[in-house]
Parts: sequence; C-alpha cells; structure tokens
Amino acid sequence: MKTICAIATPPGLGALGVVRVSGPDCILKLNELFPTKDLSKQKGYTIHFGRIEFQGQTIDEVLLSLFRNPKSYTGEDLIELSCHGSPYILKQLLEALNAQGIRLAAAGEFTQRAFLNGKMDLSQAEAVGDLIASENSAAHRTALYQMRGGFSEEIKEMREKLIHFASMIELELDFSEEDVEFADRSELVALIEGIESYLHKLIESFKLGNVIRNGISVVIAGKPNAGKSTLLNALFNEERALVTELAGTTRDTIEEELVIEGIRFRFVDTAGLRETEDVVEALGVKRSYQKVQEASILLYLFDASVEEESMVLQELEDLKTSSDQRVLAIGNKMDQGQSQFGKLKPIFISAKAGKGLEKLKQALLSEVMSEGFNAEDTIVTNARHVNALQSTLDALERTKAGVRSGNSGDMVALDIRQALNYLSEITGDISHEDLLDNIFSKFCIGK
Repeated sequence: MKTICAIATPPGLGALGVVRVSGPDCILKLNELFPTKDLSKQKGYTIHFGRIEFQGQTIDEVLLSLFRNPKSYTGEDLIELSCHGSPYILKQLLEALNAQGIRLAAAGEFTQRAFLNGKMDLSQAEAVGDLIASENSAAHRTALYQMRGGFSEEIKEMREKLIHFASMIELELDFSEEDVEFADRSELVALIEGIESYLHKLIESFKLGNVIRNGISVVIAGKPNAGKSTLLNALFNEERALVTELAGTTRDTIEEELVIEGIRFRFVDTAGLRETEDVVEALGVKRSYQKVQEASILLYLFDASVEEESMVLQELEDLKTSSDQRVLAIGNKMDQGQSQFGKLKPIFISAKAGKGLEKLKQALLSEVMSEGFNAEDTIVTNARHVNALQSTLDALERTKAGVRSGNSGDMVALDIRQALNYLSEITGDISHEDLLDNIFSKFCIGK
C-alpha cells in the first residue's frame, strides 16, 4: 500500500502545523529528509527534534513523532511532523514528501486504512467523522462513546448469541436421520424477542440521535406584536432581531442557533401572521407559513394579556400543522396580566422582562427527550445503522415465525444468518467497496 501524507492541521488555525505520513516505507523515506537522526534505529512512540532538509535547503525545524506498526492510528508505520504553521512551510514540506514518492491522501484515507488494518470496525470509523463534525456536547459524547466501541460491543453481544443458536441448528442437520434437537426452540424464540425489544429501542433512539447530530428546527410564529422578535432576542441575550411598537416590523425569517444542555436548536423568527396589502410583508407572511409547516417544533406565541383561550385554539387550528409536529403554546406578556386557560395549558413568559425563559427551555428539552432516553443509553445517530437494524429486525421476525410454524432447521438457520449479515454490515464484517468509498469520502483530508 503506497505511503500517503496530508496536512492534519490546516494552515491558518494557529502557529502549529501538523503533517501526517503513513505507509509501509514512510520511515525509510522520511529518513532521507531528516538528517538529524537515523529513524530506522529509533523505537516507536518516540519524539525527535531536528531539521527537515530538501535539496540542500532547510525547510523547518520540527518535532517528529514516530509510531511503528501495528501500534499506530492506521496500523502502519506512521510519522507526524509538528512544524511551524506557515502555509509556505507546509507547501514546501508536501513538495519534499511528494519528491520522495509519497502521495497526498484522499479524504478519510487514514481512517479507512485504520479500518482495513483492523484498528477499528466500521461503526467506530464512522464515529471518527461524527466526532470531528460534532458541534455540541451531546453530539461529542455520543460520537465518543461509539468511537470507543460501546455500540460495537452491543452488536457483538447480539451476534454471538445468534451465532450460538445458528451453529446448534446447523449441527442438527448433520444428524437429521437421528431426529435430534440441539437448539431449544422455545429458548430461541425468547432470545429473539429479547433482541427484538432492544432493536426497537435502538431504532426509536434515532429520532433523538438525528436531533443530536443535525439539530432541531424551532419556528416562533404568531400574530404581529406578539413578541416573537423580543423572545428571540431574549433567548440569545442580544439584539438579533429589530423590535418596535409597530406591527409587522419583521418582514422576513431570521434564523439563529442555540445549544441547550448539549442539544442544538435552530430558532426561526417569522413575520407576524395576518392578512396584509403590503407586498413585501405579504411575502414574509407566506414564507412564515412555509417555515411553520417545516418546523419540528412550533412555538406559537400569543399575547396572554388580551387573547382568550378559544381564540388561540382557533389560530392553532388554522395553521393546520402536521399530526407529528410538536406544538408549544407560549403566552407572552404575563407581567401585563393574563386570561384564564384550562384546556391549552400554555407556558407563560415575559420575553421583555426575561421571565419564564428557563421553563421554556426545559419544555423544549422535554419535547426532544420525551422518548425516555438518558445519557447512559446507546443512541443511534447514523441512518445507515438504522436501516441495517430494521433489516435485522425483519429477518428475526421471519425466524420467529418460521420456528412457530415448524419450519425445517435449514430454513430457520438461513433466516438467522440473514439477521447476522445485517448486523455485520454495521461493524463492517461484511462490507462493499462502494459503501466504504462513500463513507470515507465524507471525511476531511488528513483524517
């Protein structure tokens, strides 16, 4: 496998630059550029200070970290050069390495080599990409758990139990003439039902996992002067939207992101919902209705000091939100008095005074976490994993139905093997080249 290199720390991020080199002959090739020491005689997990020289010129003084196979990130000999972060120096370094026959790495190629060399399974490799892309504590925590093999261990445990039963059933086939039964069918059904229950939980967790990975859209909607822009400003503790006493100030949507206890919420402030002859405002109102339909959570804001419950209920009905959309009714201006509400049970706030905002934030978190997951649960964040888990579930359903119908051992064993194959797709025990190319192409260069 040809030696590869890449800038692991892009120029412009600080005074330090890092160039990573991996391959079977990387130590030999770097030796020709590093006259300070004979690298071939140095142990792994050592750091050396010296010069990088090329064509009689010193490029830079560097710290060279040496890792010998298989105890490296990629499982190959690997060297990391910590140099000064000048774009010119990094360019010269790459040119010198290229002259030694070391090519630039493709996106994700270091992690792909780690997978191919057995340093991690496929779900762990995908978690590396998720970890790099994480933008909040929940995404970071979930990716780190998966990268460390937590999810893989659970898949491995399920596979081992199914493999045991599959092997027992296949053993029966060798003694078919003696009519013996090594695999207790009732125990197999009980095992399948236990695994199915857990698979359902994992698949259901994707709702939260998708939120953790991609965030959740929250649209603030309501009549003009309900206080939508004031609420947006209060949530972000700065003036993100223009606020005046005049109705219809907001003519277009304003979007901002806020992380609440590790969950990323994408708030959208919209134009007040009303009929208007103002052409520009009418376009804003039309866009507001579109955003309402797209929202995962709708915060419907109303003036609690003047609006009656029946009016608010009718306004929500007129919005015609989808059945699976979550709606929070927010009664603003509570400091100016409020009407009586029984059926609706809104959250009362005063956006201007900053009252009730923490209660609103907790209500948003409750909407996201309503499935009952906690920090210790495994949460699936990858759509590919969900598809494989669903296929596993379908195969186990066929297995269970076959056992109850008295299917022959070879048919039951075939269904179990199909379930095992789907689980193996998650960890990469069974994978296809085009799948690997697609996964690792989404990584950044140098990882």
